[in-house]
Amino acid sequence: MAEFGGPDPASDDPQSDDRVDDRGESPRGRHRSIWRELVVLVAVALLLSFLLQMFVGRVYLIPSESMEPTLHGCTGCTPDRIVVDKIAYRFGDPEPGDVVVFKGPPSWNDDYRSRRSENPVLRGIQNAGSVVGVVPPDENDLVKRVVAVAGQTVQCLPGDEGVKVDGKLLVEPYIDSRTSPRNAVPCQGIFFGPVAVPDSSVWVMGDNRANSKDSRFHMNDDLHGAIPVSNIVGKVRLIVLPPSRWGIVHAVDPQQ
Repeated sequence: MAEFGGPDPASDDPQSDDRVDDRGESPRGRHRSIWRELVVLVAVALLLSFLLQMFVGRVYLIPSESMEPTLHGCTGCTPDRIVVDKIAYRFGDPEPGDVVVFKGPPSWNDDYRSRRSENPVLRGIQNAGSVVGVVPPDENDLVKRVVAVAGQTVQCLPGDEGVKVDGKLLVEPYIDSRTSPRNAVPCQGIFFGPVAVPDSSVWVMGDNRANSKDSRFHMNDDLHGAIPVSNIVGKVRLIVLPPSRWGIVHAVDPQQ
């Protein structure tokens, strides 16, 4: 029997569920509280990620060489990861020289293959991950440069010194002629136009003209190769990976 006023043996029992701290919490209660806080923090982080990816910005991986040398997606190198601003075109329209990510219209999807697993469980996990932005969306997202906008006429015909918009030769410092055979410059061996860009649409081309399936290859579409502005996901702002490639992706207006 414990003496009057002496320590209670039960209070020294590390397994006792009756111990409380100065806030009146038992160890078991504190553990439950920590787990609840952790679950809430994870849920909030996922929600914020979802909201940011849906409405503000998103990180994309460059899948091809079509935008060399501006964006690297070359075979054998580390592809660029870019930040796409989804707010930019809520307050204005795309302009010549903007580098944009857009969802390919149906005719642009001929070579697209789903990234999803055939396993239904893995596919479900991938779809869930896509919602919060940790897995790429299962859609044909492409990146190109805006060359002409609605109401303008674009062409590159035999005898032209290069791409023209409204009859004016474009100045395109972002094109590296080393990415194309010398005899393919300036039209990269593909002549087109003149094409009038429809309303609410843009004409897009890759900076690597000799290795880009862009508007030139879809002139039999209803929009004659143009992309509806509603298909544009956003404007490319930054290269964030790899670290050696950090920097701003500049919009260079070729019509100046």
